[in-house]
Order: sequence, then structure tokens, then C-alpha cells
Amino acid sequence: MSKTIAICLARLIFGAVFVMAAAFKFADMQSTAGFIASAGFPMSLFLAWIAAFFESALAICLLTGAFFSEAALAAGIYVIFLAFSFHGPNRWSGNQAEFGFFIDHFVFLAGLLFAAVHGPGERFAVRVGMLQSNAEI
Repeated sequence: MSKTIAICLARLIFGAVFVMAAAFKFADMQSTAGFIASAGFPMSLFLAWIAAFFESALAICLLTGAFFSEAALAAGIYVIFLAFSFHGPNRWSGNQAEFGFFIDHFVFLAGLLFAAVHGPGERFAVRVGMLQSNAEI
């Protein structure tokens, strides 16, 4: 029972993080685009929209268990991309808190990798037709 509770809580936390991230982007897309532009990326408004929809898709997958391992792996790659793009070594000298933000992304990555390997739990996963075998769930 404690394993089931831990899995459900972990999935809720993962999902909530991406729900909140997407919600903040949708609520103020121009600010998100400005933050993306400040990191030196072109087409910042387009990238902001892509990020919001991607984070929404990750949240859905992590909360429902559909394509869970693939979503956890994609989220891990995304999280490390964000760490280097927005909190990387070039920002540490101006603000020591940026180093903490950078490291936090790796802690999140560790959880996502663990989740990707162990799956969504047997009881609380949406089965997606023939695309996921019972062994994966």
C-alpha cells in the first residue's frame, strides 16, 4: 500500500509541476516570451507557445500514466535543457541563486529518470491500446 501511495504522490508532484509551468505560460505568454528572448533564443513567442503545449502534454502523460516512461524521459531532457539555457554557468557570477536553480533541475532529472525506468505503477495507469504492453505498465 505504501508503494502505491508513493507512486501516486510522485506522479501528482510531477504532473503538478508541469501543470503550473504551463499555466504560468498561458497566463502571461508575453512575459514568457521575454524570458526566452533574454536567454538569446529567436522566435521567443513561438517558442513560448511550444513550451506551454509541450508542458501540458507532459502533465497529461505523467498524471494519466499514458506513455509515462516516454514522457518522463522527454521531461528529463527538457529539464536539463532548461537548466543549461536559463540557469547555466554563465549566470552564476551575477547571482549565486542561479547555481541553486541549476542544481535543482538535476534533482528533478533524477526523479524523472527513476520514474521512466519504473513506470507509472500497475494500478493507476491508462492503458493505450497496443502501444503499451502489460510488461511496460
